Amino acid sequence: MTPAPAGTAPPGWEAKAAAARDILSQALSRFTPHGLAIAWTGGKDSTLLVHLARQAARDAGCPMPQVLFIDEGDPFPEITAFMDRLVREWGIDLAVIRNDDLLAAGVAGGPVSTARLSRENRCELERAGWSAPEFHLDPEAFPASHLLKTVPLRRHLEGTGMAALATAIRRDEHPARQAETVFSPRETPRHVRVHPLLSFREREVWEATFGLGLPFCELYRAGYRSLGCRSGTVKNADIPAWEQDMEGTPERAGRHQGKEAAMAQLRALGYM
Repeated sequence: MTPAPAGTAPPGWEAKAAAARDILSQALSRFTPHGLAIAWTGGKDSTLLVHLARQAARDAGCPMPQVLFIDEGDPFPEITAFMDRLVREWGIDLAVIRNDDLLAAGVAGGPVSTARLSRENRCELERAGWSAPEFHLDPEAFPASHLLKTVPLRRHLEGTGMAALATAIRRDEHPARQAETVFSPRETPRHVRVHPLLSFREREVWEATFGLGLPFCELYRAGYRSLGCRSGTVKNADIPAWEQDMEGTPERAGRHQGKEAAMAQLRALGYM
């Protein structure tokens, strides 16, 4: 999207949603529905992304791409129920991927012995620069975040030969994403990340959610603003997310800060 001319108002959520649909249409044309996957977490941003991808596929007269969910082993039951409902109502072709070896090695939030892991996971820890004999099984902390998210994602991309993955990241979420581009080539494996919602701000996602009449997980109504795993996420306040001070308080303050502090390193390893 080109910047608004000087003296004019910046584009609102409607214009940004239209631009995001156009980006998804370009991705469908460039990679075909079978070469593109849509990442979904059950959160507000990725639910908006799935909705826009459905619209783009419908307008192009092609099948909706596969939707990809990374199971971190400790989901909120509210998120699971919400996603199960939308899979039925929206007819989503959902692929669930996970790091079974790691999830079998410990209990959510508890310690994991590195020696108990598979050779692949031990090599990944070494690649990530982790040499301690144990770590906690917390998807919101490094290095568990790398093993639970990036490793199964890479394995899936390699196994399917998927050419592109669309994600719902936004530039305003974290400084490590400020320089991200809409079409971002990646290696290991070679594919392209597609980021249709980069220009959205948190408030605009909520404006789009209500403006389009989209469903959302009820945890947001309870005061959560960014949804992660149960063991690594707390609510930000006792009022709904969309009523909170989005401009003055961090959106991800309720998430474990280990992953937040290591976001640049995680991204270099292949994280979203």
